[in-house]
Amino acid sequence: MRIALYQPDIAGNVGTLLRLAACMDVGVDLIEPMGFPWSDRALARAGMDYAGQVDVRRHADWEAFLGAATGRIVLATTAGAMPLPHVRFERDDILLLGSEGAGVPADVHARADLRVRIPMRSGLRSLNVAVAGAMLLGEALRQTGGWPAA
Repeated sequence: MRIALYQPDIAGNVGTLLRLAACMDVGVDLIEPMGFPWSDRALARAGMDYAGQVDVRRHADWEAFLGAATGRIVLATTAGAMPLPHVRFERDDILLLGSEGAGVPADVHARADLRVRIPMRSGLRSLNVAVAGAMLLGEALRQTGGWPAA
């Protein structure tokens, strides 16, 4: 199981998701360009002191990421066809999260093997990307027996 972030805009959200990944023992793919400079200093500002505990792979662009991807690409989207409670996850899924400001473009949306929508109260736009990622990852780990050993 991996988390992939498509052109993330906010260092704090990346830091939160890296911390989640470290604690849950899953890898992270960062698909560039990012909306902030990647550096130890940027991670420190985001409160990310677990960076050394995560398998982070940086990809120059979407095509480079696709060339390295080995599992199903499961996109979290407000325009997803399948509500989260109906999704069946697989152990090698890659949970793809779009950028905070723009989500993902149409070609990335179309390329996803599975598109997932988190059901929400009507009239509200979306969840924070780190919160959405945590919800997807928690359910995926529950279904696949992938919780880390204590």
